Amino acid sequence: QVQLVESGGGLVQAGGSLRLSCEASGNIFRLTTMSWHRQAPGRQREFVADINGSEATNYADSVKGRFTISRDNARKTVYLQMGSLNPEDTAVYYCSWGRIYWGQGTQVTVSA
Repeated sequence: QVQLVESGGGLVQAGGSLRLSCEASGNIFRLTTMSWHRQAPGRQREFVADINGSEATNYADSVKGRFTISRDNARKTVYLQMGSLNPEDTAVYYCSWGRIYWGQGTQVTVSA
């Protein structure tokens, strides 16, 4: 069983930045593709970014150039640095371990 604990969400003005963190349990963190997803009210959960064990990354087109995903294997933590935030980024952000285990989510609200 893997547990994921997200933190770092909050309220920020448009144009601002936030960094989300997700700390994982489990013994093979360094080999696992970790990802961030988000779900806005009334919308389906969508992919935001992922990072594999070789630290190759993928991003949704909507966040390319604004968000950066990274990982610290020693801390079993994955990060999502979010910049140039706009109200359309408002959502609950979820961390995922191999798209099998999911965190509880952290709310990000961007005010205009």
